[in-house]
Amino acid sequence: MASESAVLRHPRALKRRAAIWGGLVFLVAALILGASSGIISLSWTEVREGIMGGVQSDNYRVVYLIRTPRVLCGALAGLNLALSGCILQGILRNPLADPGIIGVTAGAGLFAMFVMIILPEMTTLVPIAAFMGAILSVSIVFALSWDRGIQPLRMILAGVAVATFFGGAQTALMVFYSDKIQGTINWMAGGFQGASWTHVTMILPYSLIGLAVVFLASRWLNALQLGEETARSIGVNVERVRLVLLVIAAVLAASAVSVAGMLGFVGLVVPHMVRLVTGVDFDYLLPASAIWGASFIVITDTVARTVAAPVEIPVGVFMSFLGAPFFLYLLKKGMKQQ
Repeated sequence: MASESAVLRHPRALKRRAAIWGGLVFLVAALILGASSGIISLSWTEVREGIMGGVQSDNYRVVYLIRTPRVLCGALAGLNLALSGCILQGILRNPLADPGIIGVTAGAGLFAMFVMIILPEMTTLVPIAAFMGAILSVSIVFALSWDRGIQPLRMILAGVAVATFFGGAQTALMVFYSDKIQGTINWMAGGFQGASWTHVTMILPYSLIGLAVVFLASRWLNALQLGEETARSIGVNVERVRLVLLVIAAVLAASAVSVAGMLGFVGLVVPHMVRLVTGVDFDYLLPASAIWGASFIVITDTVARTVAAPVEIPVGVFMSFLGAPFFLYLLKKGMKQQ
């Protein structure tokens, strides 16, 4: 009872509960809005009937086969990217860290582009190839940054180097196969056009892993914020914990990129915005980031495909317009504090 009373007296207690429960309400509303919005607008009743699938109607095909897997895929990708960014920011103790910093995006992009350009008849393998590329790039970064444990600064530098190398390889593919790059543009821009139940089942297991991390890893991340020496003094194996969490963050980001394409800034923007409300306690920061990451992508994707209908704007373009100015704001704010 004393512990519960202390939690309730915390100055951020109300904001933390609002961030989580309000986020859940907002997520449900975002999913409903995403399923009902489009070239064909549907009411909630029509959406419900389409999901139930009682009859093989047009609404059923639109809602169940097209929009529902799309919004679910967006929600899961947003959840994974936000959790990945939140974990990386906690491990590296750097609010500017995101999945792109460990080479995930560059590796996934290169392998996906290779399949789409060199093996166009095997485009169904694009998500798998992207996942393999992301894991390979992360493995290289891990190997380069390992020195009796993962060294955060070396990891950042290695991530920049690997991302640059893979980015150069992407450019080389574009130069040598300039007549075939048209089919890669939408994937490289990032989005969920063509998302199906196959993509949902592909990313769902990794999202479940991410949700498990929410309940298991928060105390480790909180301990790391106290500094390595303090964390060791309370029984945390810093090197092992950092490695395990880095692997989980990489897998979460890779799974999202494999189905969403080159979708950037989610892992940077969402955890930072949530941190302004919940503070740095990962007991609240992790679940709130997961919820708001899912909501953010669903809403952004809904706007991207409806604001200029019938033309669909890749959601990655929207994220760039939102994320780049926010990144510069964080950078300027950090420089002022030095």
